[in-house]
Amino acid sequence: MTRRALTVLALAAAVAAVAARGRPRHGEDHDRPAPRAEHGTRPRTERGTGTGDRPAVPAAPAGRNAVPADPAGPAASCAAPAALPTGEPSPAPVRSAPPSRRPALGTPADWAELLRLPALFTVPGDALAGAAAAGRTPGARTLLAIGSSLCLYQAGMALNDWADRAEDAAERPHRPLPSGRIAPGAALTAAGAFTALGLALAARAGRSALTAAVPLAATVWAYDLRLKRGWAGPAAMAAARGLDLVLGAAASGGRIRDAVPSAAALGAHTLAVTAVSRHETRGGSTAAPLAALAVTSCVACALAPPARAPGLPADRDGAAPLGLPGLTSAPPGGMLRAALAFGYAATAARPLAHAALNPSPPLTRRAVGGGVRALIPLQAALAARAGAPATALLTAALAPLARRFGRKVSVT
Repeated sequence: MTRRALTVLALAAAVAAVAARGRPRHGEDHDRPAPRAEHGTRPRTERGTGTGDRPAVPAAPAGRNAVPADPAGPAASCAAPAALPTGEPSPAPVRSAPPSRRPALGTPADWAELLRLPALFTVPGDALAGAAAAGRTPGARTLLAIGSSLCLYQAGMALNDWADRAEDAAERPHRPLPSGRIAPGAALTAAGAFTALGLALAARAGRSALTAAVPLAATVWAYDLRLKRGWAGPAAMAAARGLDLVLGAAASGGRIRDAVPSAAALGAHTLAVTAVSRHETRGGSTAAPLAALAVTSCVACALAPPARAPGLPADRDGAAPLGLPGLTSAPPGGMLRAALAFGYAATAARPLAHAALNPSPPLTRRAVGGGVRALIPLQAALAARAGAPATALLTAALAPLARRFGRKVSVT
């Protein structure tokens, strides 16, 4: 081999050695950890050998596009768009679109709380007592009157909360409307739908029933929207209950005039309880529970049967027809009437007495709840006084259901 060939080989070996010294060893790229990118700065670079600045982490081999995990964790990765090892900026984080705001329609439990489900059991007794007061046996038209009463009552409950939504937001924020579980528009729509359905059922029961249902619906809307905050509020609520009893008498085909005394007794009780309900959130009123206690006592005395008094002998021999000599027999259904009158007095009077002694908000609310539950024995006693024991027992059977559901949903 010539001297020139040896010289060329030596030069080639020197060039290869220099090139090998500036190139990373096999596997060095994967063993060296990537430098951490600071917030708002570029990745650190290190000085190469004659080629200028180059990234500290070289590009991955072909076919390997995975990005190594940031040792600072997800929080540092989301703080600012860091540079990938390839030198390209990372894409901006994807933000999910905000959820669409739909009106809250509520769950069945929310609507049961809005409509005061346990209080609905106090409604059928109005029509049943009205039919009994008119001397009629409940029939298909009485059932239509009951359906109409239920619809108008539910309309009043939904409309009441819609009108009081601003006040409830401060005093009772747990209610369905101020808590946002039911949208105010949904409650107002339900009130209109229930009113229309109630009037349609009354029209189906007959013209006289519709004649009583129209002023009843007007009273409900006037009370919730305007009258309940003034002095006429309790009187409007009492008129609504009395008209509801008249609706049952008119739908059953009886004379409305015969149902007026029963409607007056039902209205007097409603007037007293409504006056107490105005203080259920603040308390502090002793006069309202005392006045309501006096009214309920008078109503209970009017419902009780007259006591048996000494009577004339039944024949010339001086023998009484039944029982002890000189005493008349008890009137038919007197025991049932007395029991129902006592049940009414016990249900309403006891919580009212407690509220009069201590007019705190919890005891006042309990007195209002007792007054609402006392409507059922009152309606049953009115039916028994009218000489309809079967209707009275049917009405009284609704009391256990109201008490059972009242443990889950408040009636006030």
